[in-house]
Amino acid sequence: MTRRTEWPGFAAESGEGPGPGFAAASTDGSASGSGSEAGLPYEPAAGAGRGRGSGPGAGPGFGEGAGRRSRSRSRSSGSPSSSRAEKGESRDPVEQARNICLRLLTGTPRTRKQLADALRKREIPEEAAEEVLSRFEDVGLIDDAAFADAWVESRHHGRGLARRALVRELRTKGVDATVIDEAVGRLDPDQEEATARELVARKLRSTRGLDRDKRLRRLAGMLARKGYGEGMALRVVRRALEEEGEDTEGLDEPF
Repeated sequence: MTRRTEWPGFAAESGEGPGPGFAAASTDGSASGSGSEAGLPYEPAAGAGRGRGSGPGAGPGFGEGAGRRSRSRSRSSGSPSSSRAEKGESRDPVEQARNICLRLLTGTPRTRKQLADALRKREIPEEAAEEVLSRFEDVGLIDDAAFADAWVESRHHGRGLARRALVRELRTKGVDATVIDEAVGRLDPDQEEATARELVARKLRSTRGLDRDKRLRRLAGMLARKGYGEGMALRVVRRALEEEGEDTEGLDEPF
């Protein structure tokens, strides 16, 4: 029997896909791994190693000598900073910032603000953070315009989100308003309405058997949550109901 292995860090993020110019981060050896900080040295639990290994379940590494060896290793491992030094982690804030950004960019693009927030959270000095972020922008590893374009494409076709919802999401990612307007402006209005019709068509069957007004509210509400305007939502829902033979007289009023 074949067992499926789930590799951590490779799950899709809400339809989010890497945009242009971001694949280079994954080629740097510093970017490998899950991005977690180096852990503290292993410390044995209190009382561990005091037995003589004669009881049930005793095995290598749990006797008196093992306790002494474990304590010796703990003393020699030193502080967290020495542990990081042994693992080759640089104390240079610029190098630390570079490694953090590369790890975060592995597998998915990020905006400059997302990376800046991550560096601030890790207490990287502002000057070092700005130097690394600007350098990453220069070489194309950070590109908010490409991020916004890829986000609009992915979230519209993958989740059916309309302009207003896309604008809200990009704002939370820290994308500049001008960049957002340009990215969302590339979404064709006819394509947006076609997507709304597809969404209603998929939902329509589940509303059969309900009265007309309840169907209207449910379908229009679904479109509203995805960012479609009231006028478009009403037009699309009315057309779908008419195609099913539903009487739509009086549905011109706002829902």
